[in-house]
Amino acid sequence: MKNTIKLVVFFIAIFATMLILPNLSNAATSVTDESSLLSAISSVGDGETITLQNNITVKAPIVIQKELTIDGNGFTITGSSDWTSTSGNQTMFTAQFSAGKLTLKNINLQNGPKYGVQSYDGATVILDNVSITGFKYGGVLANGGNVEVRNLHLGYNGTGANNGIEIAKGSAATNNPTLTMNGVLTTDSDENVVRIAENDSLTEFTVTNTPNTTNKIVLTSDSIVLTDKNNNVIAETAVPDKVTGNADEQKVIVTVVAGDKEIKFTANSGEKITADLVKSHITLEENSKIDGFYTDAQYTNEFNFNDPLNADATIYAKISKVETTTPETTPETNKGEKDETPKTGVENYLGIAVLAILFSTTVIISMKKKNMRG
Repeated sequence: MKNTIKLVVFFIAIFATMLILPNLSNAATSVTDESSLLSAISSVGDGETITLQNNITVKAPIVIQKELTIDGNGFTITGSSDWTSTSGNQTMFTAQFSAGKLTLKNINLQNGPKYGVQSYDGATVILDNVSITGFKYGGVLANGGNVEVRNLHLGYNGTGANNGIEIAKGSAATNNPTLTMNGVLTTDSDENVVRIAENDSLTEFTVTNTPNTTNKIVLTSDSIVLTDKNNNVIAETAVPDKVTGNADEQKVIVTVVAGDKEIKFTANSGEKITADLVKSHITLEENSKIDGFYTDAQYTNEFNFNDPLNADATIYAKISKVETTTPETTPETNKGEKDETPKTGVENYLGIAVLAILFSTTVIISMKKKNMRG
């Protein structure tokens, strides 16, 4: 009996240990400065999390070749003005090769000589509630690797021209880059939010949008385009002729000219659009209406909504003012209206005086008649 109890206790202890060990292995490692950050990156195992407890300044690029999450806890990692590098890589964070999978969350990256973060040659970078600003080459580099945007804010990155997310392939990379939109992308500038590199080995890339994404990255015949949840165009950048983009759906850009306003949105290539769809993208001023849609600014040729769109199109909306008239009013005739003018105090006193005089006169006459009879 005692042996049976010991055996049961033994197995319970093993089972409890099995439950505890995963929690221990996934426990976050806290860091407070560059030294403890680098030490943690080197020592933690695959799948573990490092959590910042302070703002940190780093002086050199950080390369990651394991699966790792860095939770910024709302803090900022800033590139030092005394930045040093032992190689050509000057990016603050690089996930490298297929073993590299870096998730950055709840963190701000600020200032650096090249990029804020890159995925290199088969590595994956996931950006979840991340802000990147002040990097001289660009915010994010998909360099033959995979980038997934869950929640990203791009400040101004670049020298001379903004460069938010760059899709590229270095000469030593063997994989083609991919970009997946899976949430929200906001930016301080609509210039080059997503840019395709021209002067490297890039010939092919892929963009993907998950069903629950707010912003989409889509392709047209010659552009890569950032849109909002209603397919309005936020930014577009040309795709070089030598580069082929792959996407689930091919899009066209519809440009609507309405008065002095120009609105752009995307539609599926090869499909028809409707007048109601175009109207939904136009905000009319008060007392204005749409008289029709045309292919020219002179409003001579009506736009044919029966033809599918196979290329970008420009539609001119004819806007006019709605004339408003004030209804005539017929004056009311006088129907012997009652005089409701309030009586003054003078009129009331005059009436009382007249009554008093009549009463006094009657009494005097009556008394004289009585005396005459006596």
